[in-house]
Amino acid sequence: MSIRYLLDTNILSESTRPIPDPKVMQHLQQKRHHVATASVVWHELMFGCQRLPLSRRRSQLETYFQDLLLSGLVILPYTQAAAEWHATERVRLTAIGQSPAFADGMIAATAHQHGLILVTRNVDDFSGFLGLQIENWFV
Repeated sequence: MSIRYLLDTNILSESTRPIPDPKVMQHLQQKRHHVATASVVWHELMFGCQRLPLSRRRSQLETYFQDLLLSGLVILPYTQAAAEWHATERVRLTAIGQSPAFADGMIAATAHQHGLILVTRNVDDFSGFLGLQIENWFV
């Protein structure tokens, strides 16, 4: 199994929507053995879930996240090399008047560091980063 794709928060959470996008779900099924996510994405998912009051919805999300882990979802760390690339890109982007969200920079850096294609619905949030491959499974 070789990992080719780094999934952003909006891709990993798509299956929890009342009506998931069929294109995304098809990609997730077909490429399930070739995906990972970033530790900051996992944080975003956990933060969103834990902010919910104790409820049926929260319980469903907790079960879904546990199932992701049990299925072998790889969670890649934000490493020193990723941090250095992120810093360089942040300086460059700031100098040209762009300021992507810090968490997006961490996600981009993790994808770039591992040579993975970043899969996201929010392509514009990542388009300024140099050398980053991006796919949108919603189109």
